[in-house]
Amino acid sequence: MEHFRERDRDKNSEKEKEFVEKLVKLNRTAKVVKGGRRFSFSALTVVGDRKGKVGWGFGKANDVSEAVRKSMDKAKRNMIQLPIKNGTIPHSIQAKFKASMVLLKPACSGTGIIAGGPVRAIMEAGGVSDVLSKSIGASCQYNVIKATFECIKRIMDVKKISRDRDRPVRELWG
Repeated sequence: MEHFRERDRDKNSEKEKEFVEKLVKLNRTAKVVKGGRRFSFSALTVVGDRKGKVGWGFGKANDVSEAVRKSMDKAKRNMIQLPIKNGTIPHSIQAKFKASMVLLKPACSGTGIIAGGPVRAIMEAGGVSDVLSKSIGASCQYNVIKATFECIKRIMDVKKISRDRDRPVRELWG
């Protein structure tokens, strides 16, 4: 009976390793109480499988490891599909969340990920190897991540478009 549990544990560890986990921001806040300062932590993370699935999470706790764990769990629950064509995104897109705006452009092979902090983490975790990006407006990392995920949601999926237009995928993408 014991060896079955070990095998299950091995499967879980393999499942966990298939995701790329990136810590985007760790924040410490202090509350002054009678005995001194009480610290709490918040973590903003991005999780992806490098095959087109990516998610983000935000967690708070009284210690760092618990905050990171909570944010990773939320990120794994909130994963969405990122359409990738030849290592880049299919078309240019921009989206805004509050005062942050993110512009994503496809790039030719060999360009790499030209992006700052949060956008770079999302693209690396999602498996995009070539993309150009620009963050405009407020640089709050939480808002930049939300704007980037809004971009990803707005990217048109070729399979859905081919079904809607009754055209083969080859005809649409060339």
